Amino acid sequence: MIDTADAAPEYDDEAIRFLEALWGDGYLSPGGPDEVDRVVEGLDLRGKTILDIGCGSGGITLHLVEKHNAAHATGFDVELPVIEAARLRARKRSLSDRAIFVHAAPGPLPFADGTFDMVFSKDALLHVPDKDALFAEIFRVLKPGGVFAASNWMIGHDNEPSPDMKAYVAAEGLSFAMASPVRYAAAMKRAGFEDVETRDRNPWYRDVARRELEQLKGPLYDKVAAAVGAPYVDKNIKTWEAMQKVLDSGEHRPTHLRGWKPLK
Repeated sequence: MIDTADAAPEYDDEAIRFLEALWGDGYLSPGGPDEVDRVVEGLDLRGKTILDIGCGSGGITLHLVEKHNAAHATGFDVELPVIEAARLRARKRSLSDRAIFVHAAPGPLPFADGTFDMVFSKDALLHVPDKDALFAEIFRVLKPGGVFAASNWMIGHDNEPSPDMKAYVAAEGLSFAMASPVRYAAAMKRAGFEDVETRDRNPWYRDVARRELEQLKGPLYDKVAAAVGAPYVDKNIKTWEAMQKVLDSGEHRPTHLRGWKPLK
């Protein structure tokens, strides 16, 4: 998927501390458990087996077990620091028998065909450049009748990004491979998914990100600076300011995705 096997982790211990201070214990993407619940709204996960792609430090994977009563959840990530944090979190919450965390190099998913009832992902798929290969793999590891449900950061078009978008991606300094909701939906359909749905979350995150920026500049500044240092916070304030521009313009389009693998 992404050829970063020899690269330094993008989400190291410092990044984990910063994002969890902003978004909550175990969460490396916005919205916390409430937004996870919106992604899986209307789905019955009781007794199901779930794969969480890009699981980060494990908060979401454990939430799917604790809150939604999944029988078993597997968190998968290509970065070792977040997997180590997730494993520790599962042990502390006595959930290691119902949630495991797998680290592997980028590439085909290290799971057999038809393993999972559901594949979930929260704001991680933007790191994968080849969307067709990504969804072919997701489709492969799902059981017939299984569902894919995700949230992901996207761009509102598939043309040349605006200068503001380029500035934002540069400020993030991460391996973003953004694509439009239209391109994601088309890749899902080519993989074989049916009843593909997209739901725009830009209006929601546009307002949330503005509040996050206000918190970083104000009441959260000292707390987060104590965890990661003031220069790191100052850098991320600039990143949030750049992100707010493309959220306000509508070019940055967080979006929910859903699709089903046919029974036959």
